[in-house]
Amino acid sequence: MAGRMREAGAREVDVRPYEYSQTYAHAHALHLAAALAGRAPALAALVSFDLDFSGRNQWTRRFLPTGEGAYVVGRVPARGEKERTLVLVSHHDAANTGLVWRLPLSVPLGPTHIVPSFALLPELAMLIRAVGPRRLRPLTTVVLLANLLLLADVARSPVVPGANDDATGVAGMLALLEEWAPKGLPGTELVTVSTGSEESGMGGMAAWMRAEGASLDPARTLLLSLDTLGSGEPIVASGEGLTSSYRAEDLEWVPVEVPRVRLGGWTDALLARYAGLPAISMLSQGPKGGFTNYHLPSDVPDNVDYGSVERCLALARTIGLGFSS
Repeated sequence: MAGRMREAGAREVDVRPYEYSQTYAHAHALHLAAALAGRAPALAALVSFDLDFSGRNQWTRRFLPTGEGAYVVGRVPARGEKERTLVLVSHHDAANTGLVWRLPLSVPLGPTHIVPSFALLPELAMLIRAVGPRRLRPLTTVVLLANLLLLADVARSPVVPGANDDATGVAGMLALLEEWAPKGLPGTELVTVSTGSEESGMGGMAAWMRAEGASLDPARTLLLSLDTLGSGEPIVASGEGLTSSYRAEDLEWVPVEVPRVRLGGWTDALLARYAGLPAISMLSQGPKGGFTNYHLPSDVPDNVDYGSVERCLALARTIGLGFSS
């Protein structure tokens, strides 16, 4: 990745190691198991689970196995005096597959689609277990135990090829870097960040935010995440999970005709949003909503919609040039 950034024209390229969980399955399973202990543990587990899921506080991972990862940062100086910083983010890791990813993952919601992850069902089970009627406790037990089995399956399953999620985002980031590097963007420093461990909980992005991202000036920065661009129709996230939303003023950089979609899972841009940086998460959705071949062995180059990648790239170009003008 560092070599590809240099070939694309980045002036400075750094590879930064970090320690992080190699899967989200262990942390999520710990929360679900705790919720089985009773009402108070279920409520505490629900709050902690939401904090872990959104990346705001992943305290349980301090006690769980970790491995070494690395993120890569490239820079192109502004053309003329630097007034702004545009950050492009993609992730070079791929997900573990598992039975859960073969289940239906998208349902219509008004004029858009919600793309729920399987985490939303156990969250509901934890909530009911904490504050709901006792007669529903057996049902919540079944849901939590079933999800524990699904998490165990994910933890032992192989990593998928990751052509759509997220080689398309990496390729799009490199294409824009190659396009903008020769002359630089007017008044705008370009920073490209290829994170790792996005699939296990945004670990690479968190490491970059601690080292550099959190020190950027929100008044002069825009972060654009490129993730899973080859499903069909370009979209941007209006929110992620049950409790996290992107700011309407940040999404004003995106043409109004582009669908705003609440995602069930997470993307790296969310951590920038929580740090107060203007952030946009760009993805794509298939004809029925959701991401095609999502976390499946079939996520190979032949199944990528390259027209969708081009449309997403055109949208990213519009956003980037609009911000830098």
